Amino acid sequence: MKFGKVVSRMAVGLAAALFAIGVQAAVDIPGPKLPPPDAPKAPPLTPVDAKKCYSCHEDIEDFHTKGRHATVNCVQCHDNAAEHQKLAKQKDWGVRPHTNKDHRACATCHVEQYNTFVQPNLESKARVEKASFKSRSPLFDKLMEGYGFTKEHNEPRSHAFMLVDQWAVDRAFGGRMKFKDWTYVNKAELAANGAWNVIVDKEPETSDQKIFMRQTATAVNPVCMNCKTQDHILDWKYMGEKDPRAKWDRTSKPVEFARGVNHPLNCYMCHDPHSAGPRVVRDALIQAVVDRKEGTYPMDPVKSQQTTMTKVNFQRDGKDFRAIGLLNKADSNVMCAQCHVEYNCGPGFDCSDKDNPKYLKMDDPRTNLFTWVNVFGYKDKMAGQYKFKDFKHASTGALLAKIQHPEAETFWGSKHERAGVECKDCHMTKKRAANGKVTTNHQQISPRYNIKGACLTCHKDWTEADATYHMEAIQGYIRGKMTKAEFWIANLIDWINKAKEAGVSKEVMEKAHDFQYDATLYWEWWTAENSDGFHNPDNARESLTRSIDASQGGIKFLKEELAKMKAPAVAAK
Repeated sequence: MKFGKVVSRMAVGLAAALFAIGVQAAVDIPGPKLPPPDAPKAPPLTPVDAKKCYSCHEDIEDFHTKGRHATVNCVQCHDNAAEHQKLAKQKDWGVRPHTNKDHRACATCHVEQYNTFVQPNLESKARVEKASFKSRSPLFDKLMEGYGFTKEHNEPRSHAFMLVDQWAVDRAFGGRMKFKDWTYVNKAELAANGAWNVIVDKEPETSDQKIFMRQTATAVNPVCMNCKTQDHILDWKYMGEKDPRAKWDRTSKPVEFARGVNHPLNCYMCHDPHSAGPRVVRDALIQAVVDRKEGTYPMDPVKSQQTTMTKVNFQRDGKDFRAIGLLNKADSNVMCAQCHVEYNCGPGFDCSDKDNPKYLKMDDPRTNLFTWVNVFGYKDKMAGQYKFKDFKHASTGALLAKIQHPEAETFWGSKHERAGVECKDCHMTKKRAANGKVTTNHQQISPRYNIKGACLTCHKDWTEADATYHMEAIQGYIRGKMTKAEFWIANLIDWINKAKEAGVSKEVMEKAHDFQYDATLYWEWWTAENSDGFHNPDNARESLTRSIDASQGGIKFLKEELAKMKAPAVAAK
């Protein structure tokens, strides 16, 4: 490919991707459907001469002509293409074609994938707060006191809801963004085709982040919204750097950024729209794999050689602007790692000077960073190499890590991963339609609701009851360790506060805070990760017992230090 050539100002790879050419008409798959055949049809599109586009967009020619979408005309995904061609001939760049980012652009061919994507799983939990006794982390608020997630921290729902759920959560926009009413919480098709179909802004005339409801926070930012949508992909410079050519960057106002996007998990996040090939677009993942040369599987050099990523830079005004990561083959472990990963996506503290930590805002590049290590390598990389900690515990004053959904790194080295299992094999299994066509189910659900399609494909000697029993045995065991870890961290917090009140030395407090950091890290990884340990039960047990040891070690240490303080006083009497 001619990666060094000047690349388009128009949507480079940014129409909703079509997964496989030639998918047949809609079939009997449950859930929402596209309009029936007898519905009024939109006027037919008038194709443009793609070669005229290639005369400027040479890199796109390489993608398009050699890919499975070679027969798809530019107007399928780009409005105003004909007008743009006319003005481009006059060197008038004022009219930039609009790129259709709606999933329905792909659904014109890929009906089955679309129908499953917008189908809610009504068997699953609707909206469950993790910090409740029904979920995995009842002591979360005490352990993470001072962080926005204590306002609301929910178990995830399906991809169709991922953008609207982030907006409506109590920790994001201070209660500004809410569902129009509670009847909208299960309208997956509306949410997928436009967040603003189901969300209302309580104060559309203002854009400053502020509190609208009691017990809410304003903790969202443009980087954390990057996982939920890539509607902004044409106007976001690589890594979210500020640039006059970019409409959005890491420091943009979250409310304004939200108003500029509309669709969750765009198809083109994983599927290149021009070639239909597998790719990733999350800049921090590309940085970790390619720029930092850590590979697609950092703990497995052989698998990193089998699944490779090539960084492709796209230019604007003759200079590199943004990038995508082309995969040599489809690998859902890597594609899903764009979002299901531990990454830093917010302000925090630079701890280079431990005596004087400096608060960092979104202009610091560490606010868009994939650590790309598992739980056991996290501390060395973030607290050691990057000198970064996420927040200050409101009660103890300890600077701590905050972990986000690290499914990818958790899966590394597990029995399933070593056996060659990928995310899609359990969460997006193949589905045979009534016409015999086999496609990938894009509903994305837990194997718990698809045991036959997920588990029994490999475990052929099991029944569905066997599979459920094994799943519950693992998760029940790990949730027990999570509960014990929470209990001991809560006790450690109490002892640290006792030590503060007693006036222990700075050195004692620093050591106590380090115990708290370790205990919190090795516990919170597993309440942030959403499988209750199932993705890697061996690592889960090892990590959670390290947490318990750290808490108990810290308590023992503080008891001894407090006893030393009391001894001279007793002797004096």
